[in-house]
Amino acid sequence: MDKYYYYVLSVHIIFMVSWMAGLFYSVRLFIYHTEAADRPEPEKAILQKEYEKMEHKLWYIIATPAMVLTVLAGISMLCIRPVLLQMPWMHVKLGFVVLLLIYHFICQRIMKQLKQGLCKVSSFRLRLWNEVATILLVAIVFTVVLKNAVDWVYGLIGLIVFAIVIMAAVKWYKHYRKKHNC
Repeated sequence: MDKYYYYVLSVHIIFMVSWMAGLFYSVRLFIYHTEAADRPEPEKAILQKEYEKMEHKLWYIIATPAMVLTVLAGISMLCIRPVLLQMPWMHVKLGFVVLLLIYHFICQRIMKQLKQGLCKVSSFRLRLWNEVATILLVAIVFTVVLKNAVDWVYGLIGLIVFAIVIMAAVKWYKHYRKKHNC
């Protein structure tokens, strides 16, 4: 059974990349969808309808199936090598994965609210929200690659600093867009 571990790991990585791409692009579409509300009719209606269609296809054809396959491959890896569950870094990784799953379903709720015209989240807040997936991705990858090589305190401090830098960059970009009418 152990000989299949690396095949399952490969599947896990491939679908994790697909899932993350789906999450990143979905939130980008949410931003455009929200900004389309500021357009005059009929442009507003045309854009919003098109964004709804794109969001729906991306979500149900790419992001959600990739999430399911990522999770199933991850569970399979743990079944093949249950000793992984005894390692502290795996508990940390699984905690971040749970946060990523919560993020996924919050994104799904945002998509449904946008379709119903009930989402009142600004494009700026959605830009900040988009960076949460980046932070979780960085946390998961560093946890898996470094395992026990890094003191968790330093790792947490590094993650917080990274999050602050990312959020500051989003805020700077908002200022830049305002100044240059982008």
